[in-house]
Amino acid sequence: MTNLMKGARANVVDAIGGTPIIKLNHITKDLDSEIYVKLEYMNPGGSTKDRIGAYMLDQAVKEGTLKPGGTIIEGTSGNTGVGLAMWAAVHGYKCIFVLADKQSKEKIDNLRAFGAKVVVCPTNVAPEDPRSYYSVSKRLSETIPNSFYVNQYDNLHNRMTHYTWTAPEMYEQTQGDFDVFMATVGTGGTISGCGRFFKEKMPNVEIVGIDCEGSIVAHYAKTGEMIEAKTYVLEGVGEDFIPENYDFDNIDEWEMVGDKESFLMTRRLLKEEGVYAGGSAGAAICGAIKYAQKQKTPKKILVLLHDSGNRYASKIYNDDWMSDNGYLDSSFDVQIKDVLTHLNKTGNIKTISDKASIGEAITLMDEAGISQLPCTDESGAIKGLVSEKALLKPVMMGEFNQEDNISLAFNMNYKIVNQNELLSTVADALLQKDVALVMKGDQLVDILTDIDVLQYLSKTRAY
Repeated sequence: MTNLMKGARANVVDAIGGTPIIKLNHITKDLDSEIYVKLEYMNPGGSTKDRIGAYMLDQAVKEGTLKPGGTIIEGTSGNTGVGLAMWAAVHGYKCIFVLADKQSKEKIDNLRAFGAKVVVCPTNVAPEDPRSYYSVSKRLSETIPNSFYVNQYDNLHNRMTHYTWTAPEMYEQTQGDFDVFMATVGTGGTISGCGRFFKEKMPNVEIVGIDCEGSIVAHYAKTGEMIEAKTYVLEGVGEDFIPENYDFDNIDEWEMVGDKESFLMTRRLLKEEGVYAGGSAGAAICGAIKYAQKQKTPKKILVLLHDSGNRYASKIYNDDWMSDNGYLDSSFDVQIKDVLTHLNKTGNIKTISDKASIGEAITLMDEAGISQLPCTDESGAIKGLVSEKALLKPVMMGEFNQEDNISLAFNMNYKIVNQNELLSTVADALLQKDVALVMKGDQLVDILTDIDVLQYLSKTRAY
């Protein structure tokens, strides 16, 4: 049998492309402009890099640089590796991929699942450093017989993929009914290939690149000056050198975004729009919103979203990782004193001497209607905290008597913080400790509990 089943594709590589474009409705509700996104994560390998993987290897076979039985070698942030590995699986080639150690575990696991060998290199080294993933991948291709180094950064078939395939697809889907095309930049292939095609078809279109803080690309495009790159966490966005795939003549403007705002926007895309995309998508939408806010007239903005969120489940979509790395919701970026004011807390804090008895503490808590009582020495220094929970069981069981010294019931489940600190400094502590004791200088001014934070969030957030 040689005829395909009706509607079937010849193989998984043949299923690449045809990804949908949708309109964002909730995140953009305060904008005059409209933002549309192309969901490239709906490619079979989960990213727009499926396209360049297939196209570059098809061209390598035609040109004779990739020979039968050869080994495909590439330095990648993960997505291009999947595109290459998927093509290699269909056509029977071996793969070796070199990644920087900031890439997510999911990306590394995905590549190994394809049967590829994966080499992990340090992130914070210069491109020319022999340890960098650029240098290592190049060295492997020079020492392994019958290998082909893809080099997506300088391989111009990268940008030709988007000139001949991605951009024409978007143009056909939209009939050119948009004013601006935007994409995050990395190798330069997407923005340059699409930019060239759209400029040829639509002379008035604006092409806007989105770069991240720490990358050198936007600065170089604007000034021609090479600067030193700085560390950033976003994957697949920005560079510390200028790949040959860039065609700056077809890029009109630039927007800059940071790690934190990009990660928070990535989570908002899922929560508010149902779009399960990677961190570069959050970066792209942050850039698109910044661009839209500067416009004097409404624009239709088309944004390409590169990859799937399932490759970031252990990072951007993991609450512990977000918290541990300081990428908390902006609701936490307020001073503690402002939170207390918002909650109308009086600051009239009761304390008890560390020489008092357990009976006196129980009486004071009952009269004041409080459940937690800081204990201080003669100088006013906090020595411990007594709570209803800590007293109930030992008093009921007869372990503590009314006359016993209060110090027997001390617990240390509290964190002392200054009222000028941000709520974010206390958020993690409240998950592990009972309360935060808020100080103004050496004076205790209030107690902040987990229920206080919940009340504050419920008043300041729209659910």
